[in-house]
Amino acid sequence: MIVGFIGLGLLGTALATRLAHAGFPLCGYDPDPRARERLRALGGTVLDRAEDVAPRCGTMIWSLPGPSQVEDTFSALEPLLESGKIILDTTTGNPDDVVRHARLFAVRGVSYLDCEIGGSSRQAASGDAIVICGGEPGAVEASRGLLDAISPRVFHTGPAGTATRMKLALNIAIGLHRAVLAESLSFAERNGIDPALALEILKSSPAYSRAMDVKGEKMLMRDYTPDARLAQHLKDVRIILSTGSELGAYLPLSEVHERLLSKAVELGLGSMDNSAVKELFGKASA
Repeated sequence: MIVGFIGLGLLGTALATRLAHAGFPLCGYDPDPRARERLRALGGTVLDRAEDVAPRCGTMIWSLPGPSQVEDTFSALEPLLESGKIILDTTTGNPDDVVRHARLFAVRGVSYLDCEIGGSSRQAASGDAIVICGGEPGAVEASRGLLDAISPRVFHTGPAGTATRMKLALNIAIGLHRAVLAESLSFAERNGIDPALALEILKSSPAYSRAMDVKGEKMLMRDYTPDARLAQHLKDVRIILSTGSELGAYLPLSEVHERLLSKAVELGLGSMDNSAVKELFGKASA
């Protein structure tokens, strides 16, 4: 079974790497020449347009920057897809859009699953991320071999759209854990505590979270090579706030987080790893 990728950024490349190592033949498209070279290096077939991917494969993985790119891809491909195709969309977008796309694809006999990845691109490449999948149970089961190759931990949350809602809930916790870690480390450092010792103590204490394992050293070393870009998480937080507003949810911490990440982007940190949020806490006026 050929798996077709549309979008081969950090996450798309990580997933393609997992599947290539599992023996799946790949094809795909990305407008970035560097992304196309990464696919070629994995033995995949590079195609010239998104529209060229659909006829080549039974299953597609979309891994796009955000809702507008998903909408463009949907508009381009929806008229071209034949019955029986399966789309796994890993983009974190608007859950209402997922429901609408799934309904319109179903009319054509196409299964559209929101297939959210819980973890960074580095964690996805190593198989340490989780998969949260929403959609028809039959399509999820038909994709089981591919999903299991991505991660040993796959969760089916219900109909299309539910995985995106769960991913947004997950991202509240993940993002706030990072921000709290950044503030805690910066506060310890201001108090004259060796930052490496502070991290060791935090990891050994009841305050422990996996953010300390994944982002702690990056914060200490100021190594902001991106595993997941800060601007992408700001996009997610804004979707969280928009979705929460529609539901009447009270999200005061996410409101603060949005202001924090917006400031980080204004300071030019958006393309860096999301651990770069720590840079704000060294600035008294941030």
